[in-house]
Amino acid sequence: MAGDNLRGLALMLAAMALFAIEDMFLKLTAARLPTGEILVVSGGAGTVIFAALARREGKGFFSGGLWNRAVVGRNLGEMAGTFAYITALASAPLATVAAVLQALPLAATMGAALFMGAPVGWRRWSAILVGLAGVILVIQPGTDAFQPTALWVLVSVAGLTLRDLATRAVPPTTTSGLVSAWGLASVTVLGLAMLAIDRRVVMPTAGESAALVGVVLFGSAGYWAVVAAARTGEVAVVAPFRYARLVFAIVIGILVFGEWPNLLSLGGAALIVLSGLYSFARERARARSLSMTAPAG
Repeated sequence: MAGDNLRGLALMLAAMALFAIEDMFLKLTAARLPTGEILVVSGGAGTVIFAALARREGKGFFSGGLWNRAVVGRNLGEMAGTFAYITALASAPLATVAAVLQALPLAATMGAALFMGAPVGWRRWSAILVGLAGVILVIQPGTDAFQPTALWVLVSVAGLTLRDLATRAVPPTTTSGLVSAWGLASVTVLGLAMLAIDRRVVMPTAGESAALVGVVLFGSAGYWAVVAAARTGEVAVVAPFRYARLVFAIVIGILVFGEWPNLLSLGGAALIVLSGLYSFARERARARSLSMTAPAG
């Protein structure tokens, strides 16, 4: 068991590093290429990859369930979240985007409590409020450091929260590969619609083409690693290391883009991470308590 946890931990750290590198490539391409073009390339390539995985799982792309309400809601959240995330990366510091994104588990907990009737005690509500305070410190509205484009990250968190909540209601007969393929296909459709409206396609340079390839390769590898980590190690050991993505993002932001976060941003990021870890610990404790009090048989 200890060996499995170590492998799971290593896989989770590798996944977060891969996602941070994917973000770096996205930021490099978003500086000049239209967002719609990036969505078409990354979403289209991802659709092909996960449609192939779904085929290996015995599911064709047009298997039943595509128009299930939960699937449609998930796809809409994926579209909104991905569009807003790339828009934010284009102009906001990488560390700022990554820090606010770490509030996603807290936002999902809040959404589950408000819209799905999930039981959330005062301790986790307190953690959510602390995390929101951390988001404000990272974005820093009303100060010279405030960048309005950073607000796109909040739109991204809202969209991805919808995606995650809707995923819980997707029928269990629908495989993970198929759900991912549908989500990425919806992102591709959004990109095509944006290109049709904007009527502007920019020919990528050799460097931008390499960066787009990096987005697909590192993003797909990160997805594989995070799934493998969840299947290898215990959730209580592996899941908290998702926050390592923020550390990798800060390092890449400094080394590649020369973005140095100020003390307020670092303090806000710390609040987000600590409140997320506390909320996770409370959820684990509640699950253990329920399992101990449940009647046998």
